[in-house]
Amino acid sequence: MPSNTYQLFERAMAKRRPIACRYQGHPRAICPVILGHSGSVEKALVWQFAGSSSSGAVSGRWKCLTLSEVEKAEIVERPWRMGERHGNTQSCVKDVDLDVNPDSPYAPRRRLPVLRVIK
Repeated sequence: MPSNTYQLFERAMAKRRPIACRYQGHPRAICPVILGHSGSVEKALVWQFAGSSSSGAVSGRWKCLTLSEVEKAEIVERPWRMGERHGNTQSCVKDVDLDVNPDSPYAPRRRLPVLRVIK
């Protein structure tokens, strides 16, 4: 059974909405892009677009999160953000459950509907 945090990340991905949370004691604003497991550990590859980390302020960086370390997570009604193409093959999530990329090379177990952007 997935954790509450895993389910919240799943909902955020389906709605294409960011998450505000704390991770390792730092406030973060993130958009989860890939969700799944590495072994029995729930993990997510996210685009962090605001907040901080142990290395200081962050305004746009790929991050690998262990979901058991995510605290006070909530979906926020703000625009979805995604960074530049991830240049390297991701190694954060070994068994990919969901990937917001409709052309995912990771063979996710489930697909999210493609959302049309209305301008």
